[in-house]
Amino acid sequence: MSRHKDTAGEGPKDPFDEAGSAQAVIDSTGAVAEWGEGAQRLLGHTPPDVVGRPAERLLAPGSEIALPEAESDRWSGTLTLRHRDGHEVSVWLLAHRRRPELGDSSGWLVICPLEDRDPLPFDDPLSTAVLAQSPCPMAIYDDRLRLRRINEAMERVIGLPEERIRGLTLTEIGGKQQSEELERHLRRAFLTGQRQDVDVYLRTGGEEHAHPWSAKFAPLTDADGVVRGVCLTAHDITEQDLARQRLQLVNEASIRIGTTLDVTRTAQELADVCVPGLADFVSVDLMDPPDDSGEYPASTLAAPVVLRRAAHRSITPGCPEAVIEPGEADAYPASSPQADSLLAGRTTVRSDPVSALQEWLAGDSIRTERVKEYGVHSAMSVPIRARGATLGVAVFVRYRSPEAFTPEDVLLAEEITARAAVCVDNARRFSRERETALVLQRSLLPQTLPRTAALQTASSYLPAARAEVGGDWFDVIPLSGLRVAMVVGDVVGHGIQASATMGRLRSALRTLADVDLAPDELLTHLDDLVIRLSAEAGNRGATGEVGATCLYAVYDPVSRRCSFARAGHPPPVMVVPGRSPQQIDVPAGPPLGVGGLPFECMELELPEGTVLALCTDGLIENRGRDVDASYELLCQVLSRSAGSLDETCQDLVRTLLPPEGAADDVALLLARTQGLEASRVATWDVPPDPALVARTRKDAVEQLDVWGLDETAFAAELVVSELVTNAIRYGSPPVRLRLIHEDATLICEVSDGSSAAPHLRRARTFDEGGRGLLLVAQLTERWGSRHTDDGKTIWAELSLS
Repeated sequence: MSRHKDTAGEGPKDPFDEAGSAQAVIDSTGAVAEWGEGAQRLLGHTPPDVVGRPAERLLAPGSEIALPEAESDRWSGTLTLRHRDGHEVSVWLLAHRRRPELGDSSGWLVICPLEDRDPLPFDDPLSTAVLAQSPCPMAIYDDRLRLRRINEAMERVIGLPEERIRGLTLTEIGGKQQSEELERHLRRAFLTGQRQDVDVYLRTGGEEHAHPWSAKFAPLTDADGVVRGVCLTAHDITEQDLARQRLQLVNEASIRIGTTLDVTRTAQELADVCVPGLADFVSVDLMDPPDDSGEYPASTLAAPVVLRRAAHRSITPGCPEAVIEPGEADAYPASSPQADSLLAGRTTVRSDPVSALQEWLAGDSIRTERVKEYGVHSAMSVPIRARGATLGVAVFVRYRSPEAFTPEDVLLAEEITARAAVCVDNARRFSRERETALVLQRSLLPQTLPRTAALQTASSYLPAARAEVGGDWFDVIPLSGLRVAMVVGDVVGHGIQASATMGRLRSALRTLADVDLAPDELLTHLDDLVIRLSAEAGNRGATGEVGATCLYAVYDPVSRRCSFARAGHPPPVMVVPGRSPQQIDVPAGPPLGVGGLPFECMELELPEGTVLALCTDGLIENRGRDVDASYELLCQVLSRSAGSLDETCQDLVRTLLPPEGAADDVALLLARTQGLEASRVATWDVPPDPALVARTRKDAVEQLDVWGLDETAFAAELVVSELVTNAIRYGSPPVRLRLIHEDATLICEVSDGSSAAPHLRRARTFDEGGRGLLLVAQLTERWGSRHTDDGKTIWAELSLS
């Protein structure tokens, strides 16, 4: 302990007293608030003389002070003050602003040094101790760039005493490639007279491991400014470098982890980020959801814990350290690091896995062999938890890196794992919702397409590869008169809500199709429905934006004509036999849900064997090409396809979609038209005279005899009689009868000029009429009516089986 002299008649004097400076406090009003002992020695005024009085009275006559700006916290300058005995004193003052928000009273603290200390002489003990005892390693090189002096700290770094290496160059002392680089900076500092800073990673002679250093070369000059040598100072920046690496790793983790909503991919990203920055080997094991709910257990776990390997990564190619492969499950006992960490609910670190895990490894010879073979010396297990649920565990292992895991490494691993846990949980929740939406979507789509005499059909539905399931749908709907409706639609948005909306629209469209509305009229009704759905969604606090696109077409095999209408949907493509594929220029109506705008219908005659391709935008919209290029590619596939429609569907999907899958849902419907031979259709114009109904029945029976349908003649005759009689009695001219013979069905159609639709009613016991349609309903498979441009048509189908 240092000793200090006692002043005669006084007690021990504090060597750190404040008498070496004069101090005073000036408050916000300019009055002296405090007056120290040093200030009294400087100007002779006692505290009662000045405290509470204006400070400006201490200024000598003619002396002024320029106060700093309000934002400035410090002022310094020379002022002439008035001593108590009247003489003037010129002093240099330093003033600090006192801030009330920092707990001080407002004003200024004014300080003036009282002792004029001369520079220390070269032989002063403090001067000589600067070099020798400085904690910073230092070395001095002369004008020949040879070592002149080093301090004790530098001796410890180099591992050699000064007297042994004095006179050597930096390269001769270091003997490494990095030494040559350092000597070049040393030479540059001497020749240019400018300081040189360089960071280098090396192992010095007195150390076991390499680590980062910051070397600073400062030129040493004499009184004339001539460079006489160079001073080298070395700074161990291992901690700063590790902090920088950790920060960089956390930043990299925030960027690289969670790029997709895939659980396995997210787990692999966690492992990839941490190798080799944090560990030499990382494994990520996740728990299987216990039931169909997909929720992980929130209760306390019990050993053994069954985990499934989701991902792993190693600095050694091929991950030879791994005992199990991704996708495989394993049961971990309580003595394992995985179960130990999960059961404890915290991170655990084993610095000597062979001895610390002896109980676990004793029953697993393969793991024991791997641990010893690679020299694993440190293992860290971090639970993967998110939103209160335990998802799994990440194990970090070191065997090539010599350092064991530190508390800072634990914090870093926990930070990265916590980020990954949220991403894994998000991916898990997304996967569960996507699977639910996909199940709902597939349940709402047609499981099989109906076989009709008008069309051969094939379809394909593919959910988005890495996104939520959307609301794409397709359908084939048999109509009266052997006609068939084809529809492809797409609901705006994704997820369960879009799938549910799709189901509602598909059901509504089927209902409207059964009414036999024209395509443009059907889309108008569907548009009204979407507007109502959007209003309902808004009332529930949702976005209120429900929209959809739709393409609706109706093909008649008798006339071989097809009517089209679309609502904001991609146009269809047709391939007429012997011609090149081409888009059908269907008028582009507005998307469903816009409201107030009309839809247009167009009609084409399609030769038999024409192929129609209807699809959603997921098939033709691709980041790598525009829509026109996709349509061109689609036409190329259709033109070269000579196989079945199912094979053509597969060919289109393989060709137009990227290998990693579609970015959006894809619905594709292909249809090949078939015409009905003219000999299978018979038509009569019926005069509006009830007396001629018998003649019409006779003509119908004769036609059935030509078709060889004698067994059906009796029922068909009754149906024709009832429908024609009703048309003459309740309808208006012209009246027309048409019979259509399909393989297993006989269709009877009676048209008239009235738009009034018939309805089935129950006749009373004594009523003379009212039983006609009831009779028709009992004799046929199904019956109904549809409106036409010039009236209506009543139809009935009789089974020939």
